[in-house]
Amino acid sequence: MSTAGSSGTAGSGTGATGTGATGTGGSGSAVPVDCTTPAAPKAPLRRLTRFEYNNTVRDLAKVTDAPANNFPPEEIGSGFGTDADVQSISDVLAAKYMTTAAKIAASLTTPDRIAELGACTTSVTAATESSCAQSVIATFVPRAYRRPLEADEAASMLQLFTTVRAAGATFPSSLAAVVEGVLQAPEFLYRPELGVAAAVPGRADLRRLSGYEMATRLSYLFLGTMPDDALRAVAASGGLDTPEGVRAQALHLLDDARAHDVVRFFFDGLLPIQGLSNLMRTDFPTFSGHVGSLMRQETQTFLESIVFGGGTFQEVFTAPYSYMNEELAGFYGVTGVSGTTFQKVPLDGVKRAGLMTQGGIVAGPIHSNGTNPVVRGSFVLNRLMCVKINTPPASLGPIVPPDPAIGGTARERFSTHSSNPQCNGCHKMLDPIGFSLENFNSVGQWQEQENGKPIDVSVDSPQLGKFAGAAELGKKLAESPQAQECFVANWANFAYGRGSDDQEPCTMQRVKDRFKSSGYNIKELLLELTQTDTFMYLPTERQ
Repeated sequence: MSTAGSSGTAGSGTGATGTGATGTGGSGSAVPVDCTTPAAPKAPLRRLTRFEYNNTVRDLAKVTDAPANNFPPEEIGSGFGTDADVQSISDVLAAKYMTTAAKIAASLTTPDRIAELGACTTSVTAATESSCAQSVIATFVPRAYRRPLEADEAASMLQLFTTVRAAGATFPSSLAAVVEGVLQAPEFLYRPELGVAAAVPGRADLRRLSGYEMATRLSYLFLGTMPDDALRAVAASGGLDTPEGVRAQALHLLDDARAHDVVRFFFDGLLPIQGLSNLMRTDFPTFSGHVGSLMRQETQTFLESIVFGGGTFQEVFTAPYSYMNEELAGFYGVTGVSGTTFQKVPLDGVKRAGLMTQGGIVAGPIHSNGTNPVVRGSFVLNRLMCVKINTPPASLGPIVPPDPAIGGTARERFSTHSSNPQCNGCHKMLDPIGFSLENFNSVGQWQEQENGKPIDVSVDSPQLGKFAGAAELGKKLAESPQAQECFVANWANFAYGRGSDDQEPCTMQRVKDRFKSSGYNIKELLLELTQTDTFMYLPTERQ
């Protein structure tokens, strides 16, 4: 694993300083990090994800039907589909790119839309066709490629137009051929980064991104789409050539409404809420996919309010409020809420407080009518604490949850299930956290008894110590260094397009330290991700 960033020698003060910095791995164990001789960060070639493709064609060509939703699913990699190392292109995906490009190109060159490519297209003559095509190429393609065109690229595209036109195609169809080719080009589908010759003071192993490349990094990180004209203008003026300029634009982009879409997408990947509208609970007639969608909206609205309101990591897990409308509040048994609009609702702080008491979080991991402490505990450890639990050995055979018909509480049933010495090593970590959530049934409603027996939510977790119930679990997670660092790692995985095991230790240590010094302000964390060597620079040698 390579390291990144030394004390200010890269021109931005990006790395952890000194010789004894300490990082923390996914298991929470201390890992010595030597940042005195940092190596250059990796810069993998990243392909547009389905989310990014949809946003890009929306902003480039006013395509609003999300065509990438019909592409093959992403390889998850680090959990968000952004991991460059697993972004392959299958034959099926290549075919989808081709048919989608053709459809978009045809739409853009219809009589009612062709003027969007250039005013000259509505009054073109035989004498002006070539110059009009040149004008379209000069305006449309740099936006699609997210950088100025080279002269030979423009000439090649004009030649394509000329060849298709000479073969008998109409003027609009000839322009469509150019658009179609652009939308299948690597320069559009990928985010190539070649850098500029400018040396980084004191670091012969680093080179600077071009302004346009930095604009692309910033725009896809914070908006999930191509840079707009204003950001490209900043890039052209040299406004992204310094860490200060990058931070200023990052702050500006976070004020854009589209940044909410990216935060929503991140938490959809991190938390078990994306499929809530498809949940089925046959034993609960008042629950429906519609209610599930309201639960997802609750979590999204809650988290967006914290992130963009300048809130903290601790607030995520301890806030004595949530966001609900009358229908969702009624489903939970929360009174005093009316109307269809989601609104901030105070909570009692005992039964409900913070993320871990929201219906979508406790219902989302479960795939049955009954609760399952194991899968709930697995979600918390894996996604919120970055603890990797080994897959049960094949010698154990199929793993079947205990039958609820046995009676008793889930804690009693699963404690018996996990008494096998071969299982105990993992279940002693999984089960306590899952047991602490048992006051919530499989649709997120409060329960104090099961099968006539009181539910015991007091636990002693190897990771978090002694506590009782979901609200106290939230408090433990809020103050857990391991959970705090896992949150940083997840955002870094998303932002840098790599898995946790492939991040530079010094970059990670710097971001963790700055997150802590900010009082765990989440917005400051997102800004800090842009100030590291990993984000600011490229290696001299391609990796």
